Amino acid sequence: MPHGHQIKNQNALHFVTLTTVGWIDVFTYKRYKDLIVDNLNFCILNKGLELYGWVLMSNHLHMICRAKEPFKLSDILRDLKSFSAKQIIAEIQKNTESRREWLIMVMKYHTKFNKRNDNFQFWQHDNHPVELESPSWIKQRLQYLHNNPVRAGITLNPEDYLHSSARNYAGMEGLIPVQILDLGPDVVFIPSYVVVQARCLSL
Repeated sequence: MPHGHQIKNQNALHFVTLTTVGWIDVFTYKRYKDLIVDNLNFCILNKGLELYGWVLMSNHLHMICRAKEPFKLSDILRDLKSFSAKQIIAEIQKNTESRREWLIMVMKYHTKFNKRNDNFQFWQHDNHPVELESPSWIKQRLQYLHNNPVRAGITLNPEDYLHSSARNYAGMEGLIPVQILDLGPDVVFIPSYVVVQARCLSL
């Protein structure tokens, strides 16, 4: 049975969120963040993923993305979650993970709600896709995405956070090559992070 919202237009621009089961804070460790970066780069090169914005927080990944034709976004997200989960679970099972027993317990618990009977579940099923149908939606979601680390008190400026496309939009080198959205004259950079003018947010 399908879980949550479904992607109707597979090649449209979407805002999606991938969240760990139980909101476990796996991505506080660099080695797990690196696996997500590697998987995203692989999907861009081989799976037809077009990435316009992203941020990886401790327990979730936000993206603004679409699929090139003839690829399907739902297939890309499925493969991204499947491959990254296998790699991260294998890394967790190593003895170097101090939280190993607790993380395995949480991931095993969530398989009770998974009819596919996997040994462990890492990602929640729903990707919470939102099709971005207007420029104001795109601008608002991009601002929201880039300011996640600021709201969490991790950095003062979005571009200071390494695992985010805010660096790309600020003209700096990022971990992942993203396609820069043409934000138009309603977006300015003050100093170095994206601010959408009030009149855009009120649309």
